[in-house]
Amino acid sequence: MAILIPAGAAGLLLLPSARRAWSESMRARWLTLACYLCLALSCLASGADAPVAVPAGVERNVKAAFLYKFLGYVEFSNGQEAAGPLTVGVMGADDIAAELSRITAGRTVGARAVAVRQLREGEALTGLHMVFIDSDVARPLAVLRAAQQAGVLSVTDTDDGLQQGSVINFRLVEDRVRFEVSLPAAEKSNLKLSSRLLSVAYHVKKGGS
Repeated sequence: MAILIPAGAAGLLLLPSARRAWSESMRARWLTLACYLCLALSCLASGADAPVAVPAGVERNVKAAFLYKFLGYVEFSNGQEAAGPLTVGVMGADDIAAELSRITAGRTVGARAVAVRQLREGEALTGLHMVFIDSDVARPLAVLRAAQQAGVLSVTDTDDGLQQGSVINFRLVEDRVRFEVSLPAAEKSNLKLSSRLLSVAYHVKKGGS
């Protein structure tokens, strides 16, 4: 018969040597998480030319950390309940959704909790504040139009994300995760972006650019 042990109590039931190994494993996990958050935070806080170098294999983890940080630099005006959680939808990138869920667990933006939803193509964006559309989504334009109409912050991960109508788009520049911003798209979505976010963007698309 299998015995299920709550994760939080597992370390208490191990022999001393195994308990030390378990503690080291948990410590390494939290240090990795802190590293991802610091990478994103450093770009948003330390100046206009502060790219994030991406070690092999952690690009998507860094993008998840950026998604979490973006929430603190946007004013939403889509009528969502101000006291409720900030809800992020992730479409076409289950690994990013899982990492974002881990990053935001127990954390807040201001006084608001963060909720993460994995979306299927064609699913309504009702209740979302931000949606991340991965590059493998078959019909990104339909999702971007829906996001704009609903006042949802759209984030993409393609070379022509801004041209398609996204508000924020990730770019990999010389093995570094950067992001670009479209002010016209933000205006159409009725979103106000922080000047700090704009100051560290790789590129800001204005009305005529």
